[in-house]
Amino acid sequence: MDIVFLRGLKAETVIGIYDWEREIRQSVILDLEMSTDVRRAAASEDIGDAVNYKAVAKRLVAFIEASEFKLVETLAERCAGIILDEFEVEWLRLTLNKIGAVSAARDVGVIIERGNHATGNLS
Repeated sequence: MDIVFLRGLKAETVIGIYDWEREIRQSVILDLEMSTDVRRAAASEDIGDAVNYKAVAKRLVAFIEASEFKLVETLAERCAGIILDEFEVEWLRLTLNKIGAVSAARDVGVIIERGNHATGNLS
C-alpha cells in the first residue's frame, strides 16, 4: 500500500456547540493520509491514474466552508465519506484539528481511520 498525503489543509466553517460558536466562522485544519497504488500513475505520468490531491483539497474546502456542524466528529465523518465515495481511495486516516477550542491547548480534534486497510476492514 502506498500513501498520498495532504497536510495542513485549512478551511473556515461554523463549528461548535455553544451559541457564540454558531455565530462565527472558525478555522479547522485537516491532515490526510490516503491509500493508493502509485505504480500505474508513476508509469503513465497521467493525473487520471493518480489520487489528485489538488482535487481532494478543493472538494473538501468547498464542502467544509459551506457546512455547519456542532461536532468535529460529524465534520470528520462527512469529509471521510466524501473522499471514500468520490476518489479512488480504499483507506484513509483523517486528522481534524479545531485550533483554539481549548485555551490551554494548541489544538484539539479527532483522528479517524476509514476504509479497507492492509490489516483489515476499518469501515
